Amino acid sequence: MRSSMKRLMAVLLAAAMVCALAACGGGSSKDGGGSSNGANVIKIGGTGPLTGGASIYGISVKQGAEIAVEEINAANPDLQIEFKMEDDEADGEKSVNAYNKLKDWGVQMIMGSVTSGSCITVAAETNSDRVFLMTPSASSADVTTGKDNAFQICFTDPNQGVKAAENIAKDFADKKIGVIYNNSDPYSTGIYNAFKKELESKGMKIVAAETYPDDTNADFSAQLTNCKKAGADLIFLPIYYTPASVILDQAKKMKYDTAFFGVDGMDGILDMEGFDKSLAEGVYLQTPINPWSEEENVANFVKKYKDKYGELPTQFAADGYDGIYVLYNAFKEAGLTPDKDNAEICDTMISTITGGFSYDGITGAGMTWNENGEVNKAPAVCIIQDGKYVDIE
Repeated sequence: MRSSMKRLMAVLLAAAMVCALAACGGGSSKDGGGSSNGANVIKIGGTGPLTGGASIYGISVKQGAEIAVEEINAANPDLQIEFKMEDDEADGEKSVNAYNKLKDWGVQMIMGSVTSGSCITVAAETNSDRVFLMTPSASSADVTTGKDNAFQICFTDPNQGVKAAENIAKDFADKKIGVIYNNSDPYSTGIYNAFKKELESKGMKIVAAETYPDDTNADFSAQLTNCKKAGADLIFLPIYYTPASVILDQAKKMKYDTAFFGVDGMDGILDMEGFDKSLAEGVYLQTPINPWSEEENVANFVKKYKDKYGELPTQFAADGYDGIYVLYNAFKEAGLTPDKDNAEICDTMISTITGGFSYDGITGAGMTWNENGEVNKAPAVCIIQDGKYVDIE
């Protein structure tokens, strides 16, 4: 009996050793990472809202990133990516918990966070830990301020305001400009303040600057009336698409025939449930990507995204896609290997990306970065016609 038990224990021990060895050989990520197949593997993690009210943004980033990972792993068997994204519900405290889970997993670079509030918190943690961070969509300037390891794929809020002023001064110099913005929102006010300064430097004036308290506001008749009285024939909207949809509807009802110019927060208005797309006809939009573009790289991404997820990609998906490619290409250009520690990877990535690295992405050709982590690229300027974006530049 004792001899049989010894033989049984030996068999079980051998089986356990086989399983352990098999596990060490690497496997596929359940979070879209693709199989390592024993190759060199970079572990890239992200945090973002995958549940809750802001989940549309986090899920879009995750899905865009997964397509990039699949493409890269298929084309590069010798250097693979394992990608994992943790849910932070767009909450600063929960974003730290999500980041800590990634650290336990062995993350080497961060592609996140998705929202500015969470990213400001996570960027501070990664800066202390010397983990390189590239956010796809957290646009606040506070994300990168004082953190040499933090970089952005998206425009900062002030930079977007400057670009909008440049485009309006170039294409609409004869217009009287009105503005409606949310003065309680850092995103909206950040864009507006930079827009105003840049527009005035070009000799144009804002004839009416109207504010509202928050994005639950449902009546913009006073703001529209004041813009109309001031003679504004183009209204700049540095806001999100929910309040913008109400403004477009009320302008039509009061027969206010004016042009509107929005920024990336309005991207997605055509997909709002119950929204009358005809209200957006003729609206100008500054956006990182035109999903109806005929440019080959954009069209290929859009097709893959639609085939996989059954819908058009938003700018968040496109930023997630570009974010993965930027990290991977900079990593290779720097001559890094996954066996390096995080501090060496971080410092080498910083010097590479600020030292002349550039990338032609679907959200902008010739993207470069300054030492403040800000991206330099040109946004697409479109007009909405027949329920689609049409490039005007």
